[in-house]
Amino acid sequence: MNWDDIKIFLEVARSTRLSIAAKRLTIDASTLSRRLHKLEESLATKLFERTVEGHVLTIDGKKLLQYARRMELDACQALDEIKEQKSLNSGRVRVGVTEALGSFFISPHLIELKQQFPSIQVELVHFARDVKISRNEADIAIAVDKPKNTSTIITKLCDYQLQLYGHQNYLNSLSGDVVFEQLAKYQWVSYVDNLLFTEQLAYVKDLNADIMPSFQSTSITSQYSAIKSGLGIGILPCFLAEQDASLVKLCVNDVKLVRSFYLVTHPESKRLSQVNTVWQYLKTLAQQKTHILMPD
Repeated sequence: MNWDDIKIFLEVARSTRLSIAAKRLTIDASTLSRRLHKLEESLATKLFERTVEGHVLTIDGKKLLQYARRMELDACQALDEIKEQKSLNSGRVRVGVTEALGSFFISPHLIELKQQFPSIQVELVHFARDVKISRNEADIAIAVDKPKNTSTIITKLCDYQLQLYGHQNYLNSLSGDVVFEQLAKYQWVSYVDNLLFTEQLAYVKDLNADIMPSFQSTSITSQYSAIKSGLGIGILPCFLAEQDASLVKLCVNDVKLVRSFYLVTHPESKRLSQVNTVWQYLKTLAQQKTHILMPD
């Protein structure tokens, strides 16, 4: 079996689309498709179901993915261990994270890590869904829901608080203070309900079933910008909103939501010095910045 064919299989499994896999591998899609068919013929089985949504792994494909990923990680680990004999904590670490935590908490606090370990290259990849560690989309994932996969290493990173915020421009347009019992009468900014990737973000209806947002977005940054512009009130993570003095915290005694983040990685990945260093740094960062994640 040709290792190059295994690399093709892995890339198609991760991207699910031939065009994307071909672009990443810098080969044309017809060549990639031909190599994939040749691999399936050599194994006398179908590895993918070809659907309108892309290439979906079959049972045999999922089995091969487990071993192929292990082969890839073993090869990467061997190369990294050889490099580490000359320099520990060197190389790329890809962290899959939600948009808000990546942009407003992790990115602003990476300077100390870079000062201590200048040879580590951190890649933050924002996902509006669960990160597929099994498909090597990231070395470390920060998940909103605790994964059920028993083959990965999982630890709770932190709790974080969300509260109701509005901008003074919108509040000035009201006849009085925002009243918790009358939340449905205000202009709301929120997520697109039927596009939520986790029920952890479905908090608006829990506050008041009659709330009908006037603006919705799959992006928390867009929601933040809309609230800041005076478009309406909305729920934001405190680690994002508290850094903006123009936002006013509303219904403080009535609205106080708490959610959690979890660190996830594969045992093979965590054995790499640079991955373990970033893992430990993120845990320490969350402990040191509890006052930002969970303000009084």
